[in-house]
Amino acid sequence: MPPKAKFTKDEIIEAALAIVREEGFGALTARALGERLGSSARPIFTVFKSMDEVCEAVIEAAKALYKEYVLRGLENTPAFKGVGTQYILFSINEPKLFQLLFMKEHSVVPRLGTVLPEIDDNYDAILLSVKDGYGLSLEKAERLYRHLWIYTHGIAALCATKMCCFSGEEISGMMTEVFVGLLKNIKSEADEN
Repeated sequence: MPPKAKFTKDEIIEAALAIVREEGFGALTARALGERLGSSARPIFTVFKSMDEVCEAVIEAAKALYKEYVLRGLENTPAFKGVGTQYILFSINEPKLFQLLFMKEHSVVPRLGTVLPEIDDNYDAILLSVKDGYGLSLEKAERLYRHLWIYTHGIAALCATKMCCFSGEEISGMMTEVFVGLLKNIKSEADEN
């Protein structure tokens, strides 16, 4: 008969997530997790097979938390600006989780056209908010989304690494200015064709 688990799966994930939030993903070890739980590392492995499994669960928990931000953004008007603002807020409020999800090195470098669907499970919902919100074709919506993600990601990375800080008004103004210019350019191309 296997030993009775001292901690639930959720308790272990929550403790692991707390370590990552405070110290970064590299600090998540069996020993650190055991200490966080006030135990040895042994009880962790009555619930999880390995630390790799714990790490995957933490990544999924971080993605779920990020998705809450995306959903709040999609409720705003305009939804696409709301999502961009929430992306930046996630980087400010959860810098270590932002770095884990959006600033880690990849073994295979994705192409610009595929990076967003690869790194963001919310890609389709966000793309639809651009397409429907601004009456754009799928191709033009993808182009606008990519351009604005690059800009928004830059702001978010500056915030997540504490290289720079911005007020809410500054973020809103910068995003609006870039968005209006890009949208005008993309729509004028449609008029020219």
